[in-house]
Amino acid sequence: MDFEYDVKQCVDTLSKGGTILYPTDTVWGIGCDALNENAIKKVYDVKHRPANKSFIILLADSRDILQYVAAPPPDIIAMLDDFDRPTTVIYDGALGFPEILTGEHGSVAIRVTSDPFCKALIKRFRKPIVSTSANISGEPTPAIYTQIAKEIRSGVDYIVQYRRDDEAISPPSRLIKITDDGEITILRP
Repeated sequence: MDFEYDVKQCVDTLSKGGTILYPTDTVWGIGCDALNENAIKKVYDVKHRPANKSFIILLADSRDILQYVAAPPPDIIAMLDDFDRPTTVIYDGALGFPEILTGEHGSVAIRVTSDPFCKALIKRFRKPIVSTSANISGEPTPAIYTQIAKEIRSGVDYIVQYRRDDEAISPPSRLIKITDDGEITILRP
């Protein structure tokens, strides 16, 4: 399936501070430029989400962690490359992200995506993007595109065409925390 048109439209939308509705390696997500505080606020508004609940950031390549985390474990790239399923990692010492994403503790949740569409989008955009489930805060996470509420669809600036008819259901990512010394704590199996 060709997703080139969607990638171009998403890059254009993200570059203008807009929000997108897009398929990820887990569920459909609402996204924006992870370095643009105003765009991030738009995502909070679309979801009706409290500002104290942070979002996941997607990166295209495990090497990119070195740019956005102050002191990752020395073997972090090998660790990330060995994951056998979508895994979001919480890191201390976030670099370059607006405080709205890192909170008072300066930590950030990052997933290196394996999804071809997301990888292409992030590489073309050349910045990390926000990824949060495409639901109103507190409501069930829609498993497929047709389950996404009209309020969400009308609240974003661009909706990706690619994979709208995909009925495959994927679980949310595993959530872990890795300390500076490499200790792993599983927060969501």
